Amino acid sequence: MIVIGAGFAGLSAATALAERGARVLVVEARPTLGGRATAFTDPATGERVDNGQHVLFGCYHETFRFLRRIGAESNVRVQRHLAVDMIDRAGRWSRLACPALPSPFHLLAGVMSWKALGWRDRLAVLRMRAPMAAARAQRLSRRGRLPWPAEAAEQRRRQPAQGPPEGEPYDIHREETVRQWLIRHRQTPRLIELLWEPLAVAALNQPIDSAAAAPFVSVLALMFGRDPRDAALALPLKPLDEMYARPAREYIERKGGTVSMSSPATITGAPQVVVRGERLTATSIICAVPWYALSDVFPDRPAVLGLILDAAARTAASPIVTVNLWFDRVVMERMLVGLPGRTMQWVFDKRTVFGEQASHLSLVSSGAEDVVSRTNQELIELAVGDVRDALPAVRSAALLRGVVVREKRATFSVAPGQPPRPSTQTGVSGLFLAGDWIDTGLPATIEGAVVSGHLAADMAAGHLRI
Repeated sequence: MIVIGAGFAGLSAATALAERGARVLVVEARPTLGGRATAFTDPATGERVDNGQHVLFGCYHETFRFLRRIGAESNVRVQRHLAVDMIDRAGRWSRLACPALPSPFHLLAGVMSWKALGWRDRLAVLRMRAPMAAARAQRLSRRGRLPWPAEAAEQRRRQPAQGPPEGEPYDIHREETVRQWLIRHRQTPRLIELLWEPLAVAALNQPIDSAAAAPFVSVLALMFGRDPRDAALALPLKPLDEMYARPAREYIERKGGTVSMSSPATITGAPQVVVRGERLTATSIICAVPWYALSDVFPDRPAVLGLILDAAARTAASPIVTVNLWFDRVVMERMLVGLPGRTMQWVFDKRTVFGEQASHLSLVSSGAEDVVSRTNQELIELAVGDVRDALPAVRSAALLRGVVVREKRATFSVAPGQPPRPSTQTGVSGLFLAGDWIDTGLPATIEGAVVSGHLAADMAAGHLRI
């Protein structure tokens, strides 16, 4: 059994197969584990720095299943209930705190008591009860083994000419953007800016004026399911590679498998995998590389994969910019704060999260098409300006260091009109696909990647009869 790619999708697939007794070989082209969710050592400070801040939600059930499997669940801190601090563009601090009520009433109650909003804004959230309840009911009605988004995706493939199938996200007009969908449900500009836009941009990595509404509603269906904790935030307590990638490798190796880095692979022939000039034959292969690397794995462009490869080549990317700032004193006490209406939408205090001594802030700009091409110095100045406006303590602190991380192809675009996403199955016997790009019904999230990894592992196990 060979798995190509050592990110969330590849490692979740490999560990799921190892759990069933399969001997797995994982090959990764990069010299490091983790794919697009990894970390590096900053040479000046010696601290570990994530290549981009990643946040999980309590609804990431498959992700937590993966972390439990490899003994890494304690590497993530999950809130008991959703609570998040926000500092609006006027510098006013407020906190959205959802009480211990059944979903989605916990969100409604939290918004109704959120002091950042006026009564018109608070009442507007009540108009979301119908679409959220319908999306939740649709998800709960899916009693099969697969998560609801994946089942909806499978129905789309089976019924391509019959319009939206049963299980399709609630009340979505094709080509409708997130903002258009929110306006149609009469959400106020203030509520959109403080709640829905930060949530959507974080989940979709795309501005709400260009992101399609359907994947956002899929996320809402997961977050506001039966358990109120599904909407809670979960933060990694270790750098990303230490949080999941290394424990996954150790798990695979304990089960008799192998993880090989700096090992780019291609698939040819029967199929066979060529790694560093060596031709390997496996009964099953899972290809878990990003959509933009798919053509590198299949240089011969087999005809049976032509449509998939063409769709991958035509799929646009959406970037993320992360700016890490070190100050000479503590400037923030919260683990994370939302900065709605700014270029940098979130600021994380890595000192609080990782227990570091230095005051190390990580600021994130998701859907960063407008700024990704700016110079490092320009981005550092932009981030300092945003955090200085929001956090008074920064105004008297000295900046010691700034490090910019660009992920120009952080996620695939979820704008209307993008090419279709492929199924896990390929039409080639024994060859399966995994990755956040696979059509699970979710956007490019950690959960989407792990869902795809587990689906691919299940199909490969069936092929291997284990």
